[in-house]
Amino acid sequence: MIGCVIAMDREANLLLDSMKLKKTQHVCGKTVYFGNAFGKDVVLVVSGVGKVNAAAGACIAIAQGADVVLNFGAAGGLKPEHTEIGKLYLIDKAVQYDFDCTQLNGLPIGTLDGETENFLPLFCPPSLGFPRRALGTGDRFNDSPADHELLLQLGCDIREMEAGAIAEVCKYAGVPFVSVKAISDVYGSGSTTEQFRQNCAFALQNLKSQLKTILDALE
Repeated sequence: MIGCVIAMDREANLLLDSMKLKKTQHVCGKTVYFGNAFGKDVVLVVSGVGKVNAAAGACIAIAQGADVVLNFGAAGGLKPEHTEIGKLYLIDKAVQYDFDCTQLNGLPIGTLDGETENFLPLFCPPSLGFPRRALGTGDRFNDSPADHELLLQLGCDIREMEAGAIAEVCKYAGVPFVSVKAISDVYGSGSTTEQFRQNCAFALQNLKSQLKTILDALE
């Protein structure tokens, strides 16, 4: 079964529009939908925004029987030459750029306790031909030059607030994790907040048009 962990209702509705619902539950304050989409059994958890919510959502999906976890939604681009408004990208690795134990262990920012590398790899289905990008996850939405510089130094192309935390849960649970992001804003092209408001619907519509392809790739 495919476990979808989605931050916002507007993102979850992209898939719910194509789901044949069997039941809905509320687990730990999260709305959980069970059904079938494009011939696949799906459990969809609307987690809420941020890393703690996303991690809780991933745990719920896995506990409900998901053997692969999918996260999709809008995200911000960090480099105009590497990310384009409305375009879809397959995430091949993710780092939590606001996790910092450098003073204690001397390891790069984002290196989780017990790990030696700061980026966690994601599963990239061979049949998905979207361009692959590296993602940074943190509990911040801003235009901070300091955050932007840090993300570039780490080697990130895209930033958002959930996928890195889901990657952590899935790694330790031994469940493959796939993430596809549609770009709603790009740093350096004006206020990311205004860009997000203007472009989110466009980005999500492009994502919706590819959901069958994405789910078909999750065998």
